[in-house]
Amino acid sequence: MKTIVCYGDSNTWGAEPQPFRGAGGRFGPSVRWPGVLRARLGEGFAVIEEGLNGRTTCVDDPVEGAHKNGARFLPVCLETHMPLDLLIVKLGTNDLKARLSMQACDIAAGAGLLADTALRSATGPDGRPPKVLIVAPAPLARLGWLAEMFEGGTAKSHRLAAEMAVVAAERGVAFFDAGTVIASSEGDGIHLDGAAHQTLGEALAETVRSLFAGP
Repeated sequence: MKTIVCYGDSNTWGAEPQPFRGAGGRFGPSVRWPGVLRARLGEGFAVIEEGLNGRTTCVDDPVEGAHKNGARFLPVCLETHMPLDLLIVKLGTNDLKARLSMQACDIAAGAGLLADTALRSATGPDGRPPKVLIVAPAPLARLGWLAEMFEGGTAKSHRLAAEMAVVAAERGVAFFDAGTVIASSEGDGIHLDGAAHQTLGEALAETVRSLFAGP
């Protein structure tokens, strides 16, 4: 049995697009991309969802709280689910918030810090580190009521994939650009609709299988 932890934000938790403040709920388990991944991989794989609304790669949110810092909780997450074979890191969208003043290269470096934490750990099989897959989020789409919160973030979001690809290559870990197969919803510009969850889960299933292929 291969254990996979999906470490992400609201788009891993499964938040529905919110056309206005307070709208939207949560997609069901079979709709969310980790659920699609689980179904596609089938027997022999356990897929664990670790999504948190507002989670960043490595910075405290002065409004939403220090617990949104992905670097703070990751060591707990790794030890909770050990031994795990693969950590999928899909973060970066919340780092684009104007109040956090993060550049694309900073956000990518934050994802790299998370990969480093996993690679330095003994939370994989037989006390080894788990494999790591960094997934760059799809760029922001048309922003409505979230425009002020993410002011300046759209241009940065289009640079994230290239920066994260470099970070992944430097560490010798796997990389996937979600923006090559999906787009953020026009409903609010940051969340994924059900069809995007389906497409992403299917695409990541192929990537995951390739990571475990071989003799």
